[in-house]
Amino acid sequence: MSRGDKSAYTDKQKRKAEHIEETYRERGVSREEAEKRAWATVNKEDGGGNKSGSGRKNHADKS
Repeated sequence: MSRGDKSAYTDKQKRKAEHIEETYRERGVSREEAEKRAWATVNKEDGGGNKSGSGRKNHADKS
């Protein structure tokens, strides 16, 4: 079982992680490793779980 509470993630993020995990499994990666890689990918692409919009700053838009 993966570490951490996944309740902060949106349904879309959860589906994305499932799809990524399935792809790794098809390539012969163990279930545990595939799950870790899938969530790492979702975190990298989406910045982690669902966050409130108030006070959030997009650090990519540095001037």
